[in-house]
Amino acid sequence: MLKETAAYLERIEDLREQISSLLQTLPHEALNWRPDESSDDHAMNSIAVLATHTAGAEHFWIGEVIGGLPTTRDRAAEFETVVGDTAVLLQTLQTVRQQTRTILQTLTQEDLDGVRQAHDRVVPTRWALLHVIDHTALHLGHMQITAQLWQGGQAVNAPRWFQRLK
Repeated sequence: MLKETAAYLERIEDLREQISSLLQTLPHEALNWRPDESSDDHAMNSIAVLATHTAGAEHFWIGEVIGGLPTTRDRAAEFETVVGDTAVLLQTLQTVRQQTRTILQTLTQEDLDGVRQAHDRVVPTRWALLHVIDHTALHLGHMQITAQLWQGGQAVNAPRWFQRLK
């Protein structure tokens, strides 16, 4: 694997692991809870929705756009997610993890320097990878804040950057 691609993968996996760790600290009731249940415009999503959506976006950008896999993502369905337990979400994250690892291991320098078709736009491959990192980090923060609200303002256990360095 290229060093650059390995660095992207390390960041993506770090963020995904933080999501998995957070999910495992919460009771199943917290997974489907939304801070504002009256909001129906996805302004405030549940942790289950955010985790599913994050995995769906990673699948889309890395699997479908970069990896050329057939289009299977149902983005609208991600926002309707309701789960009975954490295992479903952890399996979803594990599935996308395997897919991402497989695809990033095969990328060449030419692939990284190239572009990909994403719906009706052409995007640089590096942009797509960085977007996955950016998007995942954004929604991890949303999940952390939602967990804090669920816990009545109590902080969630989130490792500091220097604790995550390898």
